[in-house]
Amino acid sequence: MREAVVAQGWTRREDSRLLTGRGRYVADIDVPGCLDAAFVRSPVAHGRIRAVDCAAAREVPEVAGVWTAADLPDLPALPFAPGALGVPEAAAGRVWSPLATDRVRYAGESVAVVLGADRYSAEDGVAAVDVRIDPLPPVLTTAESLAGTVRLFDGLDNVVLETSAGAPIEEAVWQRAAVVVEARYRQQLLLPSPMECRAFLAVPEGDRLSVWCSHQAPHRLRRELAGALGWPPERIRVVVPDTGGAFGSKSATYPEYITVAHLAAVLDRPVRWIEDRAETILAGSRGRGQDQRVRLAADADGRMLAFELHIDADVGAYPNLGAALPRQTALMATGVYATPMVHATVRSMLTTTMSTYPYRGAGRPEATYAVERTVDLLASRLGMDPADLRRLNFIPPERFPYDTPTGRRYDSGNYPAAFELALRTLDYERWRTEQARRRVDPSAAPLGIGLSCYVERSGGEGVLLSEFGGVEACTDGTLVARCGTSSSGQSHQTVLPSVVAEVLGIDESRIRLVEGDTDAVPEGMGSFASRSAQLGGAALHQAATALIEQARERAARVWGVPVEQVTWSRGTLGSGSERIELGRLVELTGPLRVDNWFRMAEPSFPFGVHIALVEVDVELGTVRALRLVAVDDYGVVLNPMVTTGQTRGSTAQGIGQALYEGVPYDETGAPLLPNGLLDYLLPTISEMPPIDIVDSVTPTPLTPLGVKGAGEAGCIGMPPAIVNAVADALELTDPDLLQMPLTPDVVWRAARSRRPGETR
Repeated sequence: MREAVVAQGWTRREDSRLLTGRGRYVADIDVPGCLDAAFVRSPVAHGRIRAVDCAAAREVPEVAGVWTAADLPDLPALPFAPGALGVPEAAAGRVWSPLATDRVRYAGESVAVVLGADRYSAEDGVAAVDVRIDPLPPVLTTAESLAGTVRLFDGLDNVVLETSAGAPIEEAVWQRAAVVVEARYRQQLLLPSPMECRAFLAVPEGDRLSVWCSHQAPHRLRRELAGALGWPPERIRVVVPDTGGAFGSKSATYPEYITVAHLAAVLDRPVRWIEDRAETILAGSRGRGQDQRVRLAADADGRMLAFELHIDADVGAYPNLGAALPRQTALMATGVYATPMVHATVRSMLTTTMSTYPYRGAGRPEATYAVERTVDLLASRLGMDPADLRRLNFIPPERFPYDTPTGRRYDSGNYPAAFELALRTLDYERWRTEQARRRVDPSAAPLGIGLSCYVERSGGEGVLLSEFGGVEACTDGTLVARCGTSSSGQSHQTVLPSVVAEVLGIDESRIRLVEGDTDAVPEGMGSFASRSAQLGGAALHQAATALIEQARERAARVWGVPVEQVTWSRGTLGSGSERIELGRLVELTGPLRVDNWFRMAEPSFPFGVHIALVEVDVELGTVRALRLVAVDDYGVVLNPMVTTGQTRGSTAQGIGQALYEGVPYDETGAPLLPNGLLDYLLPTISEMPPIDIVDSVTPTPLTPLGVKGAGEAGCIGMPPAIVNAVADALELTDPDLLQMPLTPDVVWRAARSRRPGETR
């Protein structure tokens, strides 16, 4: 097993086409006679619909039609995805109609749809619809949801799912411990913000419906659309063209998709919906959204004894994919530490906001934050260096595979080695010395060092721990690699062909990757949970290996020799003086194609260490990140260029959550983001500090390539590192003073909350 399988060269195969404007996105697909959809959305978060008057809108020039739920009695409800995750009870009685019927439950919920000859006329139609809604009280926090004073579904509790991980911890454990720290944390709601918003085009073609969609799982989308429409899956083709980012937000079947597909089928006419940024901000999916309570007990030496995590998750107005995500937080509550007792509980509850869906990290950032912030609190209470406390409590490498108290089995790891590598990369002791110097210099800006050690799950769960990969040899000497994944910018066209090329010993330019088309790829799971290289790569590796064996068997029959006498070398088969190219063999013997499913028995667990070095301006409340260190262990790295890019991108998202991003709501429940991305701040290149990215390599024994996931590290490990660094700079031990995002106002107030003796 190699430590790295590097794609030929250092240029992504996708880049030339995408950077020169030759990419083809859903909005670029021109279909004659296509109608554009625009949605009439509720301006209030919660209320009863009194009237939706569409008469004037139907008279607007170039408007082809306007429909409410009453006009479309056969419009199917949204499919409930978490049923596949074992929580179908969360959906019972809580139907999500793509167009609201009698009640709206979040600002931006669709109450009508307008089709126009183009988007302009459709928007004119939207402006002419008269919507009257009698407001009801919004439910904006988990505390309000738990109170039950306002129920989002009559007669049903707001709590839709309760679950736990690990065994409950007896109270005597806490009473006997030398030290116990407690804290509360808020994981704010975030907006996944890909460059390309959601996009969906449905084109009737005889008795079939062809769908072009910016999506992460085309085969799942086909199944869910077919189920909603009452069709066999074969009647629907889903194609995912170029996709401008996703980060989890394009893994679902949304209300707009159902509405557009239904209208296309009813009207027998192409219909498309291209979401704009204002719609994303108002009605796009949300990420995170947890209120956490923690307790951590340790002995007098700092050895951790017990960790307890209680999660109240606001999953939005309708339970869907987000309802089950907090369980991932509970399962990962052990972190990287050999804590003997860990218990986590989850309550997923409804609020009057758009539903939460997977967002890069999907439950694991929340767990890492709860653990790593609390470890720093414990270190402060014990008067220990937070690095020494972590060293004392790491799961040692000889204990892998390690069964956690919450039911996970960590496949492989060397946490102490990655930690020491990160400290050396930063020059930790030098910066601690500089920090001590500044603390006695009234004129010096406070300096903080924040540590964060994470472990995460990659690959998925259960049936999702599988992927399709196939390899076909063509008569011209090229090969087609088919994979059930779906790229949204992760360099699949570069990385996956390189896997096949390495097995076959040929140049990767001879290999064409096909994915994101349910007609061209018979089966597949998709791209999420950092699974594409780990599972898709393994499936292609096995398929390419099997193709060599089948080619050898064919050549043996052609030459009339035992298969053991047939060799393979760089696409050529040989036996004695006989030689034949693979393409010629196919020409002589017929099609040669191997289709394969790769299955993992359990997930793998990437890990790493992130460190933030920051300065704080106590007068302005600003945080300046001087330097970040990211030591990540993705197992075997297939292409360092690609994983470095993934690390930088996910780190930017981690910085965003820690310092800038969050969705506030006004008293009516409407998002307080009137100016779009001028209010919802995303980090840009100007906010990116220097990052030292260093790889640690601990192969997983679960796949033939030794690959783990590599897409989510930065948004998992970096937020607690940054917040720990700010707390360290200000010498704060009250976590309530530093809840994300650490805006200048939050930091300014925290700096002034210190006791007089702590003030510089």
